[in-house]
Amino acid sequence: MTEDVPPRVTATEAARALIAEIRKDHPEILFHQSGGCCDGSSPMCYPAGEFTVGERDVKLGEVDGVPVYISASQFEAWKHTQLILDVVPGRGGMFSLDNGRELRFLSRARVFTEAELAALG
Repeated sequence: MTEDVPPRVTATEAARALIAEIRKDHPEILFHQSGGCCDGSSPMCYPAGEFTVGERDVKLGEVDGVPVYISASQFEAWKHTQLILDVVPGRGGMFSLDNGRELRFLSRARVFTEAELAALG
């Protein structure tokens, strides 16, 4: 990305640390942010080979080399925001690799400025 185009996804240092911890056990992972029930707005972390990215999923970008996808319907609702992966105490989603680590990923968002939206096109 150029300096003028903001990333659509970023992460806090806590999230980057948990990603690094998970990658010790699962070197190739990905995130998927869906709008479904159950774990709702929690970003789910999966082994890359065990999750099929849908043809309508949108790749937001990468965090430390880990791809982050979002469902097309969620992207439409959130396209004016930057997704920020964060970590809070608790249990991760049932199938997410953060489960059982007493920390879980959480999505936060920041609204892009008008200039950033223009740069994103």
